[in-house]
Amino acid sequence: MSQISIIKKSDIQEARRFDAEFFKPEYLDIEEKLENIKYDFLYNLADNKYKKFNKSDDYFHYIEIANINLITGEYSKEKIKTNEIPSRAQKICNKNDVLISMVRPNRNAVSIIQEDLKNLVASTGFCKLTNIKINPYYLFILFKTKDYVKLLIRHTTATMYPAVTEDDILNLKIPILPQSFQLQIEKIVKSAYEKQTQSKQLYKEAETILLEELGLINYKPEHILSFETTKKKADGANRFDAEYFQPKYEEIIKRVESYHNGWDYVKNLVSWKKGIEVGSDAYRETGKDFIRVADFSINKIENSSKKISDELFEKNKNEYQPQKGEMIFTKDGTIGTSYVLKEDVNGVLSGAFLRLNLEEKYRDLEKECLSLIFNSIVCKMQVEKLSGGAIIAHLKPSDFEKFKIPLIEPKIQKQIAERIQKSYILRKQSEELLEEAKRKVEEEIEKEAGEKFEIKINNFYYE
Repeated sequence: MSQISIIKKSDIQEARRFDAEFFKPEYLDIEEKLENIKYDFLYNLADNKYKKFNKSDDYFHYIEIANINLITGEYSKEKIKTNEIPSRAQKICNKNDVLISMVRPNRNAVSIIQEDLKNLVASTGFCKLTNIKINPYYLFILFKTKDYVKLLIRHTTATMYPAVTEDDILNLKIPILPQSFQLQIEKIVKSAYEKQTQSKQLYKEAETILLEELGLINYKPEHILSFETTKKKADGANRFDAEYFQPKYEEIIKRVESYHNGWDYVKNLVSWKKGIEVGSDAYRETGKDFIRVADFSINKIENSSKKISDELFEKNKNEYQPQKGEMIFTKDGTIGTSYVLKEDVNGVLSGAFLRLNLEEKYRDLEKECLSLIFNSIVCKMQVEKLSGGAIIAHLKPSDFEKFKIPLIEPKIQKQIAERIQKSYILRKQSEELLEEAKRKVEEEIEKEAGEKFEIKINNFYYE
């Protein structure tokens, strides 16, 4: 249905935008709502100044846009040698700074810095807000609300690589809600992050138990420059590139083969089904999820940014819709990431995934333990061996079937599975708390705007 907005010439001149999209009614409604609340412009409440880090230090910790969890706002950081610095790594971050992605703002990559860490550096793709005069936790949640996602989308320019500018962000109106309410939001967010920390700790414990069981707790593969192999091995593998025969790959295989409880090939442990490629022409604005590697991690399937029509979903769901309890494994892109589905998925998986189910012989294996093995150095090294040390874009299912997997002792499997399941519960609780904080901010803004609007109406009639 077509929409019409009636605006003043002065509004166009002030915005310096002439595209009809900028003046859509839903954007104007948000602006009107904010006009009915006590607000200030973000440039008065924070600044975007930053210091470049000290290049004389050996290492720095780098946050890229891709390192931001789009649901929780968690960030992971890479420890990088200063002489390997990417040119976009420039903005030194301090505790309580807020990062807002200027690239693809519809993805909502927003985070708050939780730690004091020397040489914590963010990409120039972020607007880094510092010296914040309102509660930074409230500001973080505010930028995750639906209205502020829309406002960022409103200011987006370009179509291939949509982006906003720092000035666009700094010129946004920020509701000044009561300090007691802002502190309430801070308390909820901190509680959510505490659960995230506990969740990560439990997952780390599971990893440690696995590596200790395999004697790999401090294992670091050694890349050897000079070594030899036999013609028989080269002929048997049908490979003649030296990297394939690196001793470090043989070493990890020997560790698996010498495990006291035995081992087996992937093909004997699981059956697999591949996902589907629908093609970009099938993408829709709304519909069912089409899940790609970018939407996936060891923690869960995130909300997919790509949709397919309900009709296409119905046609393919019997074959390609993943089910609760299945193991998911990435064979393309970031290869070797695995997760056990905790709930059914309202969509289909791309062809980059394999859906795994235990074979009858191994039906008593703990899926969480097997999935952790897929995520561990045991399988990462086997993937790397196939790639010859280069970036491998695809893993053939037939090669995946040849992976050697240790059959972990049942009692150890149980210890691992219990920790991962508890980790998942805590993570889910954390996400629910963040959703609660977002909902409270949205409701409080609506309430404040409604009350102020009612006062205006009453005063109008009184006059």
